[in-house]
Amino acid sequence: MNHSYLADLCSKLPGTTEDIKWDNDLCYSVGGKMYCVVSLSSPFTVSFKVTPEQFTLLTTRHDIEPAPYLARYNWVLITDVEALTKSEWEKSINKSYQLVYARLPKKLREKLNH
Repeated sequence: MNHSYLADLCSKLPGTTEDIKWDNDLCYSVGGKMYCVVSLSSPFTVSFKVTPEQFTLLTTRHDIEPAPYLARYNWVLITDVEALTKSEWEKSINKSYQLVYARLPKKLREKLNH
C-alpha cells in the first residue's frame, strides 16, 4: 500500500476529486465531501469513513484508531498501512465512498452519474 495505489483506487470512483487541505493532507472527495484523507508527510497514515459497526470492530485492531476530529462521524485512522489487507483496503475505500455519496443531495448524485 502506497500513495499511488490509493490514488488509483480513488480515481476509479465516479466524481472523485482531490485537493490538499491543512497543508499536509491529500483529500479525496465526492460532491465536495471527503471520503479519504492521506498524509503527505511521514508517517504515512490514511483516514476514511466507516459504518458504526465497522468503527467498533476496526478500532479494536492494532494500528487502527479513531480519527482525530472525525471519530464522532465514524472515521478511522490507519497508522500502519499493513493493518489492512489489499482486499480490505479496496472494500474500505469503496465503502467510505458509498457512505459519503449516499448522503449527497439527489440532484448532485444524478449529476455525478452522468
